[in-house]
Amino acid sequence: MNKKFQITYPISGVDYRKIDPLKILAQKAAQKTAKNISDTGFKELPQSRGESAYVIDCNQFYLASITECLGTKALVADEMRKITGKTYYDDIAQDTIAMAVNDIVAVGAKPISVHAYWAAGSSEWFDDEKRIRDLVNGWKKACNLSEVSWGGGETPALTGVVEKNAIDLAASCVGIIKPKSRLTLGDKLKSGDVIVVFASSGIHANGLTLARKIAEKLPKGYATKINGKSMYGEALLKPTTIYTKLIDKLFKNKIDIHYMVNITGHGWLKIMRHPNKFTYRITKLPPVPDVLKFIVEKANLEHKDAYSSLNMGAGFAIFIPEKDVKKTLSISKKTGINAYVIGLVEKGTKQVIIEPLKIIYEGKVFKLRK
Repeated sequence: MNKKFQITYPISGVDYRKIDPLKILAQKAAQKTAKNISDTGFKELPQSRGESAYVIDCNQFYLASITECLGTKALVADEMRKITGKTYYDDIAQDTIAMAVNDIVAVGAKPISVHAYWAAGSSEWFDDEKRIRDLVNGWKKACNLSEVSWGGGETPALTGVVEKNAIDLAASCVGIIKPKSRLTLGDKLKSGDVIVVFASSGIHANGLTLARKIAEKLPKGYATKINGKSMYGEALLKPTTIYTKLIDKLFKNKIDIHYMVNITGHGWLKIMRHPNKFTYRITKLPPVPDVLKFIVEKANLEHKDAYSSLNMGAGFAIFIPEKDVKKTLSISKKTGINAYVIGLVEKGTKQVIIEPLKIIYEGKVFKLRK
């Protein structure tokens, strides 16, 4: 590809090489606070640090917790409103909750409550009744889809911190792991496990900074048609798939899940999130949503950059024994989510090998642990 006109994720403004060291530094400091709950009779599971959610042993069950942010997708909603008149805040409410609940189910938890964090750039942001009603109704609907209780939240006006006409949306979530056998932190992951991915609905909520950069260079911006069909902006705003019911059904149907990964930032690098050394050999690829194909084309991305930044059609991955594959595919189909067998876990160097594209990601390029 022509490198001269290439737009990569770091170039667009999000460089995980600069962000991830803070995560590791924070983990080191956070680990030293675990002793503070010793008098409660509870204790942390140290192996959960660096995973999708933090887990505490509460004797009869485990509790998991997570906080997640929507990112910059609200800016796309604001721009699309100028074109269509719709606020899209009901859709991005689902995106925000999906970011949290999809992470928490990855450790085997069933989400039970969420709290909202809606930080606007001014008090005037809340004057728009249509927008706030869509946000509230969308949040409620997403809670029902996720089967969680909405506990409360915080709605600050951060003048001078957040742009005046913008808002930062985030959600925290608590989940329960009961029975305790549902705990999924990767201790059972082994060579021979099959990698199954569940289809994404589109870009989800990661890669929007890159997507916005592309819109700036399109003659019609977000109104540009993809394949002569939907507008680019509308395709970007398709809500993130919520996988909570599917994962719960897999557990209830006795699927032996060895590990799970919510594929968000870092794209397919997340497949090698497990701390141990395994080779993840990908032999088949799921269909790529049109909006992601469009982004790859317009950004002139190499496949290696695309699959390490975007979900490329795979929103969630599970690692299971061969005996459970057929049943998993059947349950997923009944839930309305397409599932694809994409490869195997092997003994060997920590790496992801995507054979159809001749791509190799070495373990050293993905470090989220202390």
